[in-house]
Amino acid sequence: MGTFSLGHWIVVLIIVMIVFGAKRLPAIGSGIGQGIRNFKKSFKDDDQPEAKSENQEIKEEKKENSA
Repeated sequence: MGTFSLGHWIVVLIIVMIVFGAKRLPAIGSGIGQGIRNFKKSFKDDDQPEAKSENQEIKEEKKENSA
């Protein structure tokens, strides 16, 4: 009762094919993939400036301690 077997996935695939049709499935898949890529990119873009500023602070502290 906990996991899906191969038979369950086949039934789900058949239902999806009936509901959406074979022509729309590639468009749906590419839309989902593009959404995931944009989501990952937004996280990478947000992390970059913070990481750079933290690295700069560490370098400045090292310079101050060595002087």
